[in-house]
Amino acid sequence: MAGASPRGRNKPDNTAFTQQRLPAWQPLLSAGTALPLFFCAGLACLALGLGLHFSSDTIRELELDYTGAPGSGHNCSRCANASLAGAGGCTCSLRFELPARFPGPVCLYYQLSNYYQNHRRYSVSRDDLQLSGDASGLSSPATECSPFRTDPGGIPIAPCGAIANSLFNDTFALYHLANGTFYPVPLDNRGISWWTDSNIKFSNPDLVNGSLEAAFKGTAKPPNWPHAAYMLDEGNLNNTGFVNEDFIVWMRTAALPTFRKLYRRVRDGNFSSGLPQGTYRLDITYNYPVLSFQGTKKVIFSTVSWMGGKNPFLGIVYLVFGSACILTGFVMLAVHIKFQKQNQMDVE
Repeated sequence: MAGASPRGRNKPDNTAFTQQRLPAWQPLLSAGTALPLFFCAGLACLALGLGLHFSSDTIRELELDYTGAPGSGHNCSRCANASLAGAGGCTCSLRFELPARFPGPVCLYYQLSNYYQNHRRYSVSRDDLQLSGDASGLSSPATECSPFRTDPGGIPIAPCGAIANSLFNDTFALYHLANGTFYPVPLDNRGISWWTDSNIKFSNPDLVNGSLEAAFKGTAKPPNWPHAAYMLDEGNLNNTGFVNEDFIVWMRTAALPTFRKLYRRVRDGNFSSGLPQGTYRLDITYNYPVLSFQGTKKVIFSTVSWMGGKNPFLGIVYLVFGSACILTGFVMLAVHIKFQKQNQMDVE
């Protein structure tokens, strides 16, 4: 063996795997197999596309713009001007008619436009270790959070970063007019975030002597926040701090400059079956400024179906793809018939 050549020493074992002698199957595509595949795929996509399209059309939506741009004569214009001046806490009301009954559960969204949450520096300005409740993340936030990593005194900010600092903080209260009186419509904030976010990605730090406030001791609130994180929902320990559902929804950044995020659901009390037709009033606490970047704000009431919210795009994609498959199938069929006759003539 000492005199074996290097080539012999490097020779692989004589097995079916190393010598590439394993049995293999290679499809031989012919017109008889390819054409049925194209037609079947096309018909399946058309059927699914029609189902998605008609299901999306059954979803009812009502959009209310409350930006309050100057000169618009909108009821919220004075609040928009106050937000430009840096004042918060202004309230305005929108009175509107629901033309038809919205079957439950009804989702209440807020929508922002011209807001680029997908900006690279903005989207990475967070500390996932800190948001998971890790103590080291509280004492030493990630450098990606700069310039919202520490306050001017060097105290670490919790939660840190530009995403958390820009948390949407408008609030809404809905009322239904019945017998000349406006009655409150209960808005449910439970389960508005993704389950994986609420139960895996986000967690509060361990309590200190049973106190969440003590767990956040030694940290500062984000500059734009009026209160610290542990005061987001003081009466509910399961919905305050890093596990506050409004905060979690906001931290899941959007891919497009116009986006909507789930705010509440209407599914409790006398409105568990939906919102009846009639007159409503929406009271808005206008805190979030958008005019400085030419943005807009909307409130959207929407029903849902088995496919979720209104999304005509998905149905259109399936319809276009299915039509393309069937069209390609017919073109291939015509080519096959043409050249099949020519081949038969050549053989004769």
